[in-house]
Amino acid sequence: MTGPVLNIDEVVVQTGALQGDTAARYDLRKGEIASRIGARKLGYRLTVVAPGKRACPFHSHHNEEEMFFILEGTGELRHGDARYPLRAGDVVACPPGGPETAHQIINTGTAELRYLAVSTMEPVEICEYPDSGKFGAFVDGEPRTFRHIGMPGDAHDYWEGE
Repeated sequence: MTGPVLNIDEVVVQTGALQGDTAARYDLRKGEIASRIGARKLGYRLTVVAPGKRACPFHSHHNEEEMFFILEGTGELRHGDARYPLRAGDVVACPPGGPETAHQIINTGTAELRYLAVSTMEPVEICEYPDSGKFGAFVDGEPRTFRHIGMPGDAHDYWEGE
């Protein structure tokens, strides 16, 4: 921890390992902020997205709330069935819900899109991915972490195998 203050120009951006078709559509570059300034209940990170790409799939959270603050560049927010233009200075609210609150930020500009992402970092989360029909179940914490991505058709009867 560096203390409760960190300048955005001191954030180290890490590149995620994406391959094939995923790398053609997505750009996974994030800089951790929360742990460096002692945050406990909110997650903070800097996200950087190349022109024509997006940082993550179109998704909704059932528990977690997210907020994005556009620092540089231009883009587009997919939110439910609507699309909104984005530019530096815009604040975006993504409350929890189902497909009606699904969201994705796309860089539609010619320069990098940089934004601050803030979330409530709920330890138990269910996400839906409307474009692919997937869902994700996540439990983060000690002593156990659980992560499962599936399709609704993968469902089993409660008593199966018991």
